[in-house]
Amino acid sequence: MEQKKCLNCISAQVDNNNPEDDFQELLQTLEQQTNWDGSQLVKYDRVWYPLKIFWPVLSAQKYFKAKDSNIILASIPKSGIVWLKVLAFLITNRSNICSTIDQNTLLLSRPHKVVPFLEFDLYLNEENPDLQHFSNPRIFSTHIPFKSLPDSIRESECKIIYVCRNPLDQFISERHFLIEKNKIEKGAVIELNESFDKFCQGINPFGPFWDHTLGYWNAHLKNHEKVLFLKYEDLKQDITFHIKKIAEFLKCPFTQDEEEQGRIEQISKLCSFENLNMKVNKTEYLVDVMEKPSFFRNSGVGDWTNYLTPAMAERFQKIMESKMEGSGLMFKI
Repeated sequence: MEQKKCLNCISAQVDNNNPEDDFQELLQTLEQQTNWDGSQLVKYDRVWYPLKIFWPVLSAQKYFKAKDSNIILASIPKSGIVWLKVLAFLITNRSNICSTIDQNTLLLSRPHKVVPFLEFDLYLNEENPDLQHFSNPRIFSTHIPFKSLPDSIRESECKIIYVCRNPLDQFISERHFLIEKNKIEKGAVIELNESFDKFCQGINPFGPFWDHTLGYWNAHLKNHEKVLFLKYEDLKQDITFHIKKIAEFLKCPFTQDEEEQGRIEQISKLCSFENLNMKVNKTEYLVDVMEKPSFFRNSGVGDWTNYLTPAMAERFQKIMESKMEGSGLMFKI
């Protein structure tokens, strides 16, 4: 049975004069697996973290202090987090939006800059960065599961928006993403069948998929005012409805004048896939962990059918039915 190590124990370990040595000692006690792109994953508290960002995750857990006015955007990788970043940023900063797309390309050029990741950006190179320069409302993003979020996020009144995606589309999208990264790092890519087998076992970055999704789903059911749970496919089907829904959740609903002025339609247009797929986003650097991958390979729904067999889909369907039983959460696989 995996030895579960509480955060306080780890904090005690890394608070002495040799934190790097203690961290390496900690790693020796944790199970590791090869990720789909040949990199390493480490299992901590039943979650598989990319080894390169495990220390930043622990740093964020220990040091990040959420304010009640903060907005936290969360997802498992390749589920629509970049789209959600742009939506949240434009909704909360809409008074500064100009009237034409050309004048606003800067707003869309670097989603990961205006809404940084806790683990991939803020805590990657600094154990305890100074975040006081961020203006309100501070918007941050993360792939960390709900149960493993910094205590201040769960215990404060800050808002959390979670977006999930059909797991098979998510699997294919992330695999392509990791292969693109691998072209730069030149690791050994695992074949599709083996990658899928690992996915079915729950061995994937920030996975298992079902635990990650259920964690935020249950938090949403427990407190609708705290956690908004969205599906990528629903956003695709009716983005206008969801722009209004997100604004209402964040306590900044659109006024009648704004609606009559077409502000919702304007944001919808700014957030279209065509605008998000600009060359600057395709070549954006995501710190040192994942360089220059395509963040916008395919925005479609059901792309997994071009790569996975019906038998593979049936296998995963049975797993999801078992894992999601009684939760009220369903995915069309």
